This record gives sequence, structure tokens and C-alpha cells, in this order.
Amino acid sequence: MKNYLDFEKEIKALEQEVDSLKSPFGSEGISEVDTDKIKNTQHEINQKLEEIYSNLNSWQKTQVARHEDRPKANYYIKKIFSQFTLLSGDRYFGDDKSVIAGFGLIDNKSVLVIGQEKGEDLNSRIERNFGMMRPEGYRKCIRLMKLADRFQIPVISFIDTPGAYPGLGAEQRGQASAIANSIECCMSLTVPNISIIIGEGGSGGAIALASSNKVIMLENSIYSVISPEGCASILWRDPSKSLQAAEAMKLTAKDLLKLNIIDEVIPEPLGGAHRDPETIAADIKHSIIKNLNNFKNYSKDEVYDHRKSKFLQIGRDQGFSKSSSISDGSLSYKDSYSRKLKTHIDKYKYIYLGVSIVSIVGLITLLS
Repeated sequence: MKNYLDFEKEIKALEQEVDSLKSPFGSEGISEVDTDKIKNTQHEINQKLEEIYSNLNSWQKTQVARHEDRPKANYYIKKIFSQFTLLSGDRYFGDDKSVIAGFGLIDNKSVLVIGQEKGEDLNSRIERNFGMMRPEGYRKCIRLMKLADRFQIPVISFIDTPGAYPGLGAEQRGQASAIANSIECCMSLTVPNISIIIGEGGSGGAIALASSNKVIMLENSIYSVISPEGCASILWRDPSKSLQAAEAMKLTAKDLLKLNIIDEVIPEPLGGAHRDPETIAADIKHSIIKNLNNFKNYSKDEVYDHRKSKFLQIGRDQGFSKSSSISDGSLSYKDSYSRKLKTHIDKYKYIYLGVSIVSIVGLITLLS
């Protein structure tokens, strides 16, 4: 049974009409199927989908990112990777079912695959804790990322979580430090790591695994520091203002690409990824292989510096770069020419003003 969002009511009615037209059993018994009418109605559905999905606002995209039928990490892992071997446990407390992790092959290359999994039905969602990871989940990922780094195996992460689990038990077992250690581990890897946000990328639960060389988003996915409802509750004390919050937060793939927070957007099939999972899985696989090939000739230090510079550059003009004059190999800030010129003028503006006045006075005296 298909699930429809609030703004898809017209599409729901048309698709129900198509289903009834395809049935040869009418009110008067068996009748001939009207293929022309089915074709015309299907064409109308495609037009409606294109019209609706080309004009989605931020809140509607949030709803699409959370769609019940949207392909989850487990689906992509099965479709994209071969010989996937599941590994479990953090060697401290237990195994977190909300994250799937293991080694597999893509294009005959070994990779570590990490996927935040929400679950497909009610029972699996409860088992997976709705994709909200606990400390043992992050520690499992850290253990496997360090293992991959030791054997120079790239890391691929699928991000889909409303956020880290905020329960009492998780806090008692060190949720905050587990997230911080996961971010530190991601940033310190000497192998390429690629993160694909396939649905929700919520808060520290997402950034813990998305501190990567390449952060890629599906067209209708979201990536934010807090949910729109949470933001509206804090700022306006009114969860109903989720639309205003979503627009202000710039959480869509298009906005984040413009802000250079992410590196690439993968277009989704008409009507969202849930309407054609096979195509979107193939597109994600192509993107992963392309990005892995881009890092093929990078050394360990170059991979590390690429990631570090990428994150230091967010919110700045030119970011940081390695200077030959710095002996310890650290990164120094690289400013743009226009900003350097502005800074220089601001610093010496009174000197320039004095020189200008003297020059003008001298010119007037000379002319008189």
C-alpha cells in the first residue's frame, strides 16, 4: 500500500483511478480495459508530479525526506555493494541495531560501509530505534573506521537519522563524548570517506558520521542542526511554525550546496526516490565510484589535508592551505585578495587620508 503526503492528494486520486481502470472487473462484470484512458491518466499523473515536485518548499522537502516508503540504508547497501559482510558490537557494551556496518565491494574495490537504518515497518523501526544511534553505535563505527584506516580501505556512510538518541541510558553511557570521538575519528582518517545523506541528516547524530571528504545529498533530503519542529518550539514556542523554521534554516540540498556546506546533489526521479528506488540506487553507486576515483592518486597526507581544508573553508572565502614556510606541516589561513586589500585599507586608512589631504593642499598651492 502506497503512502501519500498532504500535498499529493490529487496524485493519490489519479493513481487510484488508474488502478481501477487496470482491473478488468467492472460494476457490470468482466469488461475490456481502456488502455487509452490509462495512458492519458498516467500522463496527467506525471504532469502533476513534475508540477508539485519542482515547486516544493523547505517544509515539504522535509516531509519527502521522512517519507515512509523512501529507500533506507539497508536497501542501498544490498543494491550497491557486493559480498557485504556485517560486523557488530563496540567491544564495550553491545551492538546498536540502528546502524549497519561492515565491509563490502564496489567496482571490485573494498570499502567500509556504514548505514544509519530507520527500519521498514513498525517492528523493525522499534528494533532500529528509528535510526537514532546510541553511544555503542558510534563506538562500533569508530572501531571499524580505525580498522579501515589501518588497512587503507575507503569509508562510505549513509546518513539517515532524526538525531542521536536522547534517552537517559544513552547519556549515562557517554553519548556526547561518543559523538565527539566519532567526529574526531572521521576527521583524522587518512583514507577517503564519503557521506551520502539519503533522508534526514539531523544534528550531531548525522555530523558524527558526515565529517567527510565529500558530503553528498539526495535532492529531497535535508541536513540541519535541529529539526524544523524543534527550532520552531525554541524560537517561537510554536511547533506549528515549522514552515518558517525550515525556510530560515536553509536545510535543503540546494541551499546547502550554495553555501558550500555540501559538495554534490544527486537528482531524484520524478516524485522522489521512493517512486523509483532502482534508478536512485544506480545514481548513488555511480557517484560513489566517481568520487573514489578522484582520490585514487591522493597520498595519505593529501586526503587528510583535503578534508581539513574543506571544513575550515566553510564560511570563509579561501579557507586554509598548507604553506611551505611552515615547518610543522599545519594549515594556515588563506585570505582572498579583495579581503586582504580591504583589511590593508582599514588598517592604514588614517595614513592614506593624511597623504591625500597633503597631496590636495600641495596641488592647490602649486596651481595658485
